[in-house]
Amino acid sequence: MKTVDLTTGRVQSVILALALPLVGSSLLQFTYSLVDMFWVGALGSDAVASIGAASFYIMLGQAIQSLLVVGAGIKVSQAVGRRDQQLIQRYVKAGKRGNLVLGLFFLTLLVAFGQTMIGFLNMNAPTVERLAYSYLLVSAPMLLFSFFNLLYARIFSAFGNTTTAMRINATGVTLNMILSPLFIYPLGLGVLGAGLATLVANAVMFGFFWHRARALFDWEETVEPVRADYTEIVRLGFPMATQRVLFTVISIFLARMIGSYGTEAIAAQRIGLQIESIAYMMIGGLNGAIASYTGQNIGARQIERVHEGYRVTTHLGMLYTGLITLVFLFFPDVLIRAFVDDPSTIEIGASYLRIISVSLIFASLEMIGNGYFSGLGLPKIPATISIVFTVARIPLAILLEPYLGIDAIWWSIAISSIVKGLVSALFVRLKKKEVTSLAEAI
Repeated sequence: MKTVDLTTGRVQSVILALALPLVGSSLLQFTYSLVDMFWVGALGSDAVASIGAASFYIMLGQAIQSLLVVGAGIKVSQAVGRRDQQLIQRYVKAGKRGNLVLGLFFLTLLVAFGQTMIGFLNMNAPTVERLAYSYLLVSAPMLLFSFFNLLYARIFSAFGNTTTAMRINATGVTLNMILSPLFIYPLGLGVLGAGLATLVANAVMFGFFWHRARALFDWEETVEPVRADYTEIVRLGFPMATQRVLFTVISIFLARMIGSYGTEAIAAQRIGLQIESIAYMMIGGLNGAIASYTGQNIGARQIERVHEGYRVTTHLGMLYTGLITLVFLFFPDVLIRAFVDDPSTIEIGASYLRIISVSLIFASLEMIGNGYFSGLGLPKIPATISIVFTVARIPLAILLEPYLGIDAIWWSIAISSIVKGLVSALFVRLKKKEVTSLAEAI
């Protein structure tokens, strides 16, 4: 496979060259999400709430799958830094095989227990629950394709090749944007149509990823993974997967609290999350870039480049999220009103954006630190930080709710994000002297 060497060249240029295709992929997905929300929003708050409810369990599946995406990504990037082709091949194959088993397991879980999962959210709205379950059933096979798309994108990124994934994502997002309104309205499928469009788009993307991977992974001799390869991937991926699963589970419990304020509240958060994702386009791209960049440079024992890469990336992340913070603080009503005209939904959604905006700069510190520690092969540090302070959201929300109402939930999210960002930056400083010994141990 063609490898982009991240161990040479001007650091800022390397980081941006690696991050921009990832940001481009996120931008495409963000554009689709907004367009899709516009079409679904026209069906009413119940339709938006049903997709929002089902989406929690889709995120749960992707969180579980990060066990393999993160672990394989770390090991492949470090093997690329060492120029060890046989080791690269073993980790790529181990990641793909484990991914298939995990994908089939979660697909079966959604089909068998989907109704129970939707019922747990306590929405007390039979129509919304029925729509959510139908969307979840269509999303079950979609997730199997999505699992492989995410894994391929992360492995390509480990090679410094983020452009291929961006092009494939662009194809899938464009197809989704075309099919979604057709399935929702002319075919009269409503919420189910939105799910079917996403299923078709992910299946097409998988076909492109699979075809491209066969051409890119052109090894002269075949090497099979050993049991230790699977163990190492799981060992490295487990902390981050635990963090993401717990984050999603906490979100589900908070959604249960939000549900007690009505379907308008669920719809408001769903729209707010989609708008908020504009901040995470850049942060997510920088997260993936610093993980691959750090992995290659630590594998090549380029210690100063590792430190400089973190500094450059955090500056870029803070600058971008600072601008988004100003937009969310001063124009939240305008943003929410673009998707719904229900006054209650607009009011709740605008309050969500205002409160969340104060934490965005700190969220960038957490996510960039997450990628940095993953590249170093120390995923337990960001996982522990995230687990401790994400769990704190529930008691904090319960404590504040008698005084702030639904805003207590938004403040619990914002406060925990601020603390996580500060603690992550502190640990980067504390672990700075250990980077040399980590490089020597690889």
